[in-house]
Amino acid sequence: MSAKIPGAGAALAAMGLSHFAKPELFEKITAPAFPQNTRRYVYVNGTIETVLGVGLVVPQTRKFALAGVVGYLAYLIAGAVRSRR
Repeated sequence: MSAKIPGAGAALAAMGLSHFAKPELFEKITAPAFPQNTRRYVYVNGTIETVLGVGLVVPQTRKFALAGVVGYLAYLIAGAVRSRR
């Protein structure tokens, strides 16, 4: 399984960078969780995904990045729950 993590990290980093290249593609999926300042959150999420992806690729930072992925998922879930209120 650990052999797949660098590939997943590269994919996550590429996805993060794509938030900056084509932010409009991410606005529709970001808006339900972050209806206020959606474009800002598209960029924030892109930054987080890029950093976590690079962290997963680099062996020295992989464990820290995996913990970050868990935190990022909690952040996304909290945003979705908060917007439903």
